[in-house]
Amino acid sequence: MLAVPNLDQEQLLQLHHGLHGDPFSVLGLHADKKSTKKNALIYRVFAPNAVKVILTLDEKESQLMSVSETGLFELTVPKPKTNAIPLISYEDLEGNKWQRHDPYAFGQIVSDFDLQLWGEGNHQRAYELCGAHPKTIDGVEGVHFVVAAPAARRVSVVGDFCQWDGRIFPMRKFHEQGLWEIFVPGLTIGCVYKYEIKASGEGYPFLKADPYAFQAEIRPKTASVVSELKGFEWDDSAWLKERTKVTVNDPISVYELHLGSWKRDPTNPERFLNYREIARDLVPYVKEMGFTHVELMPVAEHPYDPSWGYQQTGYFAASSRFGSPHDFMHLINECHKAEIGVLIDWVPGHFAKDAHGLIQFDGTSLYEHEDDRQGEHKDWGTKIFNYGRNEVRNFLVSNARFWLDFFHIDGLRVDAVASMLYLDYSREEGEWIPNKYGGRENLEAIELLRYVNSLLHLEFPGVLTFAEESTSWGGVSKAVEENGLGFDFKWNMGWMNDTLSYIEKDSLYRSYHHDQLTFSLVYAFSERFILPFSHDEVVHMKGSMIKKMPGDDWQKFANLRLLYAYMYAHPGKKLLFMGCEFGQWEEWSESRSLDWHLVDFDRHQGIASTVKTLNNLYKELTPLHQVDHSWEGFEWIELHDRDQSTMSFIRYNADKSEYVICLFNFTPATHTQYKIGMPEEGTFVELFNSDNAAFFGSNVSNLLPIKTTRGEWQGRKQHLLIDLPPLAAVFFKKV
Repeated sequence: MLAVPNLDQEQLLQLHHGLHGDPFSVLGLHADKKSTKKNALIYRVFAPNAVKVILTLDEKESQLMSVSETGLFELTVPKPKTNAIPLISYEDLEGNKWQRHDPYAFGQIVSDFDLQLWGEGNHQRAYELCGAHPKTIDGVEGVHFVVAAPAARRVSVVGDFCQWDGRIFPMRKFHEQGLWEIFVPGLTIGCVYKYEIKASGEGYPFLKADPYAFQAEIRPKTASVVSELKGFEWDDSAWLKERTKVTVNDPISVYELHLGSWKRDPTNPERFLNYREIARDLVPYVKEMGFTHVELMPVAEHPYDPSWGYQQTGYFAASSRFGSPHDFMHLINECHKAEIGVLIDWVPGHFAKDAHGLIQFDGTSLYEHEDDRQGEHKDWGTKIFNYGRNEVRNFLVSNARFWLDFFHIDGLRVDAVASMLYLDYSREEGEWIPNKYGGRENLEAIELLRYVNSLLHLEFPGVLTFAEESTSWGGVSKAVEENGLGFDFKWNMGWMNDTLSYIEKDSLYRSYHHDQLTFSLVYAFSERFILPFSHDEVVHMKGSMIKKMPGDDWQKFANLRLLYAYMYAHPGKKLLFMGCEFGQWEEWSESRSLDWHLVDFDRHQGIASTVKTLNNLYKELTPLHQVDHSWEGFEWIELHDRDQSTMSFIRYNADKSEYVICLFNFTPATHTQYKIGMPEEGTFVELFNSDNAAFFGSNVSNLLPIKTTRGEWQGRKQHLLIDLPPLAAVFFKKV
């Protein structure tokens, strides 16, 4: 026979149906208002799967009475003599037994300071507050869970440890901040969990992955995994110290790659290499090729491989496809030990619509805009963050900081910045909502980007930020104090589009499009630019870089060597996507490895050797990298020779004590005794020639030093006579 419950019927039903919004007010130890005994307390446990519950309090065991068929157990007890956390033992109908310390015996764990920062929308380290954190509290080991769900009626943490029953571990709510917390004793690293959320109003509870989880199950599974980021033994202190000295005047040559398709297991092409296996092969390769940085396409957890990581569900979790968080740390650590910087793609512009992710997280549009005119990217099938919400601000600011803090990342390439800046991005009239001033600028997104850039540069000196921004928005790379967005560099999409459009044309027609080469210098110094030949240029039927080149095979390879030489000579930092450095024929696919066997062929070796040589020259010669954002570092020699499709210019270092003469011939005709005006008298040597036999070119070279000849040419009082190779670039330096 059941005893009469101490709890009223309404609250009992709320517990049974998983609707109780304040479980800490009724579960655990409370005053027994019905007892006549002095200092009498009542202990209450809700265990719907149990038939027997034993309470161990003050080292004394007592059996709780079943007071409802729904699973409520109670017992009147004297006031405890110690503060020891009670132990609860359970037994079910099948005789299975388990025990745990009572989660409802723990008071508030979240600090008032954390609550204040969260409520202000100013919590820069929300990853230390939210998520699942293994802790020891009052001598009891377990996991502390915190999640934001302000509109939810009830939130529970669920997993195998409670048979995924949301009635077992309902959480405490901090109503003003919309945060929920619970400490579950006995849980350990590796536990799989989700949050079960009951929204206000009608409807069944639903499951969500933890937005702040440090690890997720491998897709297609979608649960979060309790993980500990601390404990990895970093060995990159020397790198981090030197990083503080990095400036925008340093050489930056970036190798962009997709972890899932750079290389695959040669014995099983369907298997991804893990982070440690990638480190073993990638680090020496990048070092040998001379790149200064690698840029990883998004590493945060995402459910759909063909999204390449740009549609995310786990912003704080390095993808489990490739291993654990510590495995990812190993990859970064190995890069740093080899003096290679690591950049990652950061995606604050939109997120995936998968049901277990951020969308309608608490039954309302917590992270996204409610109105699709503000909250939907129809082009990409994604949701747009509502940058005006404190929850979103805390989430994104903390996420940007998180990768630098825990993973020692050296910079962020911020994806789709243009889509963040404009409310009418890719929208027709009537499909967008103006800002409060009637304009098209997304004021909240602009404020967020400025705040993130200011914070990262202040807290992590030497860390760099790059904006993938494709419009004429002014001041992307200006300081926030100068009313800019605060990025270090902007992707030069105009240069990329014009250059590729020009180089893809047959050399017979290039003279008619000469301005596509020269126009970039009209705006080259309006921002600090990086010149990108990225993954976007070798997918979706655009063809690989080598296939873009016109002509026969010889001309294709010559054109590609010429193109890369032009990129390295042109003002701006450099970025090249994987496979482009050896002339992969096939368009990139995320589903397979690069065609590494091509490197065994002479002409592909020639492309790789060209890139390697250019990288080393770029780093060694200060004129090629020191003054990228000012006319002080650039001077035209000849920009009007459209008839021969040639051009030439000078690159200077900061004090103009050194310079490099750069010449380009975009036709397959060799120009012997080609005359070029020189800035001063002297003897010059050929530093680089993309037609060199070492690159499997035709080897039209200037092997011996050449003295200038008196005689005005191109507005100068002396000139050189050189052999200008076909479809080639040549660099000279004064002896």
